[in-house]
Amino acid sequence: MTKINELKLGMSDISLTAEIEDVPEPRNVRTKMGYNTKVSNAVIKDDSGSITLPLWGKKSEELSAGDKVEIKGGYVAEFRGELQLNVPRKGEINKI
Repeated sequence: MTKINELKLGMSDISLTAEIEDVPEPRNVRTKMGYNTKVSNAVIKDDSGSITLPLWGKKSEELSAGDKVEIKGGYVAEFRGELQLNVPRKGEINKI
C-alpha cells in the first residue's frame, strides 16, 4: 500500500487506503467525450498527507466526509497546477 506523501506525478497502478476529509457538492460538467455527468473534487487523507480525488458520476453522491475508502488502480495527474489522484473506469474506489 502506498502513502499519500509518496505520490508523485506520473505514478500509476496505485493502491491505498484513506479517509475522505471533504466532499464538496457535485457540479455538472461536460466531458471531453461530449456527455454530461457530475464530479466532486473530494479531499482524502491518511497519516502522511492529503490529496484531491475527483469522484465522478454516482461516486460523487455515494461517498461522504468521514468514510474510509480503499483505492485500487489509481494514477497521479496534475490539474490546474495541483496533483490529484485519479481512478479510471478499470480502477476501484470501495468504501470500507
